[in-house]
Amino acid sequence: MALITDLSGKTAIITGSNSGIGLGVARELARAGADVVLNSYTDTEDDHALAKEIADEHGVTARYIQADLSKGDQARALIEQAGTCDILINNAGIQHVAPIEDFDTGKWDAIIAINMSSAFHTTAVALPMMRKAGWGRVINIASAHGLTASPYKSAYVSAKHGVVGMTKVVALETAKEPITANAICPGYVLTPLVEAQIPDTAKEYDMSEEEAIEKVILDRQPSKEFATVEQLGGTVAFLCSPAGDQITGTTISVDGGWTAL
Repeated sequence: MALITDLSGKTAIITGSNSGIGLGVARELARAGADVVLNSYTDTEDDHALAKEIADEHGVTARYIQADLSKGDQARALIEQAGTCDILINNAGIQHVAPIEDFDTGKWDAIIAINMSSAFHTTAVALPMMRKAGWGRVINIASAHGLTASPYKSAYVSAKHGVVGMTKVVALETAKEPITANAICPGYVLTPLVEAQIPDTAKEYDMSEEEAIEKVILDRQPSKEFATVEQLGGTVAFLCSPAGDQITGTTISVDGGWTAL
């Protein structure tokens, strides 16, 4: 993927970034020259080794900061500990599936806290840093479920719709400043978590893995192809480029046509 812009001298904080979409975004921003802060709720040698790997590969500064984003004070402390934030990628998220009448209230609270409220807390601390620097990008990784719905995902759909709404508010509050706020809405992305689900899905439906991907997992994704973490990273990098200066308060779908239906 071609380098879109030079982000040297910028610091990007990516929540939920020791795997999957968040890690893909972190790698792409580092490739563009940004210093990066990785994050998750764990604090292992592998987490810190991942940051060192990115730093060594791209010649940038990369750090790992542990924070449990289900707790607002830790979400705020993540940004404060980083010390500076030019690019904020709110990506952390969890999922739980159940009918509303059976939906565990603790799971509801956790999904709302991690998928939506954490973005409020991190943004509230990051915006003054961006204003001081005279430039900023807030990019929220929402979901196709931030624009449409599926059964049994009440908390996730509610949280992602909330993230889209909050993105618009931030965009309006910063509209006269060199700061933009946008939401990226992926469909199904080929992450290690999704890959691990394919064999079980095929077994459950008595299908080949190829059939399970096309007919079950990607049932609502017209392209019948997964998006990739590299494509998500490239979309983020585009929004951080000068071409994104007047793109604010909107959603960009990376969903193979899902929300066109």
